[in-house]
Amino acid sequence: MKFVVSSSSLSNHLQVVGRVIASKNTIPILDCFLFELNENQLTITAADSETRMITSMEVQETDGSGVFAIPSKNLLDSLKELPDQPVTFDINDDTLELFIYYENGKYNFIAERGDEYPQAKPLSDSATQITIPAEQLLVGISRTLFATAEDDLRPVMNGIYFDISDSNIIFVASDGHKLVRFKNFSAKGNEQTSFILPKKPANLLRTVLPKESGIVTIGFDENNAYIRMGKIEIISRLIEGRYPNYNGVVPKGNPYKVVVDRVLFTNALKRVTVFANPTSSLVKLSVSPNTIVISTQDIDYSTSAEEKIACVYEGEPLSIGFKGVFLIEILNNIPSSEVILELADPTRAGLMLPVENEEDEDLLMLLMPMMLNE
Repeated sequence: MKFVVSSSSLSNHLQVVGRVIASKNTIPILDCFLFELNENQLTITAADSETRMITSMEVQETDGSGVFAIPSKNLLDSLKELPDQPVTFDINDDTLELFIYYENGKYNFIAERGDEYPQAKPLSDSATQITIPAEQLLVGISRTLFATAEDDLRPVMNGIYFDISDSNIIFVASDGHKLVRFKNFSAKGNEQTSFILPKKPANLLRTVLPKESGIVTIGFDENNAYIRMGKIEIISRLIEGRYPNYNGVVPKGNPYKVVVDRVLFTNALKRVTVFANPTSSLVKLSVSPNTIVISTQDIDYSTSAEEKIACVYEGEPLSIGFKGVFLIEILNNIPSSEVILELADPTRAGLMLPVENEEDEDLLMLLMPMMLNE
């Protein structure tokens, strides 16, 4: 088996799918890339025990076809050092001895049998399929991914919940302290259905989607999802279990509404949070007509900070505590220049909303308060 390929093009494809490979695999062959040559089409697969990523590219001067696996470290490190040039792969089909020839030299090592590489489980006959533009999927994942949890006891919180209906797709993520609900009204399914996408494939999608401009097709059943776009396919095991009723924790009718410049508010929080207790990161917001006072103190180290910023507010004076690093995270993921804080009292969750949503979108972020020591 033999083929010729551009070193930089191959390296780029390998770096994209190579992000899937885990640093420690229980199955040794998952440390390899799987190569499948069929005429002039080379398909490259990388996987761990839960997720796999597949890409394809055209090669030249092919001779034969077949499947083999190459240790990822050998291939990535060697190609990375080569300037762009044609490289020739020559594999002995019987011994799997591999020679990679380039302009001034060659590499030589033993490949592994491709038929030993684990295969993906196909979708069941009851699988559901939806389509969504790549740009809209990227926005939904980017708005919510930061709020996912790292919770071994509640694995359903460790991914993005896709709540699909015939009128919209809702992306939800929560770690129990903060929650993001992002509605996209221009994307929809044919029926009421849902799935929970784990954090790792969501991160992979956030990396590859900016380079895609077409339609993404997502087919899924109760166990797995197949996500296809352009020449890339991601296959992921889904998180099993029932996602909590996210609408049930969103407070209704918070009476106090504060409008504030998002960048001004975020920068003030960053400055003040430096002096917060590193364990709690507690900051206090004291809201009065047209003013927010942001303050914090760390009794253990005798440090404190206070900063005053302008806002639009006409209600009763109110004080509420939040975890500063979480509040900054939320503000960094709201796209508008101004935000609305909807508050009720120091014990109820606060809502953070953009003053204006993008067309066909509705974004809501929620943050649970912290007890103030007063």
